[in-house]
Parts: sequence; C-alpha cells; structure tokens
Amino acid sequence: MRDLGAGFGYLMKGQRWVAQHGKKYGWSLLPGLITLVLYAAALVCLAVWGADLVDWSTPFADDWSSPWGGLFRGFLTAVLFALALLLAVLTFTAVTLLIGQPFYESLSEQVDIAEGGHAPESGLPLWRELWISARDSLRILVRAALWGILLFALGFLPFVGQTVIPVLGFFVTGFFLTEELTAVALQRRGVELRERLALLRSRKGLAWGFGAPLAVAFLVPVVAVFLMPGAVAGATLMVRDLEPAAPDAEREGDQADETPQGTSA
Repeated sequence: MRDLGAGFGYLMKGQRWVAQHGKKYGWSLLPGLITLVLYAAALVCLAVWGADLVDWSTPFADDWSSPWGGLFRGFLTAVLFALALLLAVLTFTAVTLLIGQPFYESLSEQVDIAEGGHAPESGLPLWRELWISARDSLRILVRAALWGILLFALGFLPFVGQTVIPVLGFFVTGFFLTEELTAVALQRRGVELRERLALLRSRKGLAWGFGAPLAVAFLVPVVAVFLMPGAVAGATLMVRDLEPAAPDAEREGDQADETPQGTSA
C-alpha cells in the first residue's frame, strides 16, 4: 500500500512541476494536441465511411431478408467503431510519446537538471533514439494486446468479469503506461526494455500507483493531452529515486579521485 501511495505521489509531483514551469508545459502540450487531432480525424472518417466499409466487406448479406441484413451490418459497424476507440485509448500514449520524443526528452532533461544539476545523456543520434522508442513501444503494445485479449475473455465470467476484471484491467494498463512514460528518462540512461520491465516488476505497487490513475484519466484523450507533460515529469522524478545514486563509471571515478597519489587502487 505504501508503494501505491508513493506512485500516486510521483504523479502529483510531476503535475505540480510542470505547473510551476509554465513555458515548458505549454510546449509539451503540442505532441498530445497533434496526436488528438490525428486520432479525431481518423475516428470521424470511420464514423462517416465505416458503414460503407462494412457493406463492402459483407457482400454475402446483400440477399438477407429485412431486417436481418441491416441489423447484422449495424452491429458490425458499432463493433468496428468500438474497437477503433479501444485501439485509440491503448495507443494514444505510445503515439504521443513517439511524435513528441524531442519535446518530452527536453522536458525530462529539464527535470533532471532542476533536481540534480545535470541530465544523463544516451549519446545516440535522434534518429536512433526514435527507432529504439518505436521498437520498444511496439513490443509493449504487443504485450498489452495479449493481456487485453486475456482480460476480454475473462470478462465473460459471471460476476467476476463485471467487477474484478475491469479493475485488474486498469492496473495492467497502468503498469504499461508507467513503462512507456519512464522509458523517456530510462532510455537516456542506457537502460534497455528488459531491464526497465524487471525494474518496474520489482516495484509493481509503485508502477500501479503511478499508472492506474492515468489509465482511468486517459480514457478521455482530451484529458490525456493536458496530463501527459506532468506524467513525463513525474516519471522522471520516479526514475531519479529508483536509479542508483550514481552510475558505476562515476562511482569508480570518484574512488579514483579519492585514492592518494603514488598508491594503487
């Protein structure tokens, strides 16, 4: 329970941090707004032409007697739009982070500098960082999709499927959201995806406390736009407390500096 509260605390600290740095917050809204416009345009197109797409893909229903053909196609159209909305919710964070990589990298670096005086750097060119981010996001989405299929199937269980499973779904989504958001700071520190997952699994309560409230809030993409910068800042603050006090190389350097001249370490 303590870790759950601590995770939520990091989320609130991140929101306060960006609120106190208004200029950085304003620029960090752009990626979310761009993603929101793109998703809204796609959903509007689906709403306008979705029925035509279903009609085209179900020619076998042309000869069905009324009203069965219309009901069947109407049901498929509703399912198609519902799946599109679900996909939009699941992918919004990953796509926003990918589009906003330079913005969120800069924001994360500013948090590191403000809190510790310096910001770790990966030393990789921007195109390489974008490639790693896209690759890792795809891997996370595959994992999240597998969990989604499992939870969807369990949702048909009487009582449990309507009570326990939705709550479990928010915790699972929250864990993956936390991974995506902490990746901004951890990738700069050279931490690979497998190590990031192992780190968060060792502190599941922390990840759930941070990500589960976001999972609920991100059901409304407009809310996600305004919370995303603070979520990135909060994730960076969390990473700073989870990482070792100093990288191995820096610790070795400090030890070398403390070794008296003329002696061997």
